[in-house]
Amino acid sequence: DLAGPAEGPAEDPRCRAAEVLQGLLSPAACPELGRACTPEHPLGAPMVSTEGACAAYHRHRPVPLGRRP
Repeated sequence: DLAGPAEGPAEDPRCRAAEVLQGLLSPAACPELGRACTPEHPLGAPMVSTEGACAAYHRHRPVPLGRRP
């Protein structure tokens, strides 16, 4: 007897991954980037993979997050 698809962990409500993946939100515009969402504590898939948009932006961002206007 095969069960239906396994449910993964619930997505953090602060995660904007869907918008980032659809190109509707730049990682730079995400309020959680580098704060609640880091490579060590990712909120969603774009920060998990080193090739993810958020992880890449976090690693190569032009301005340190603490100095954003």
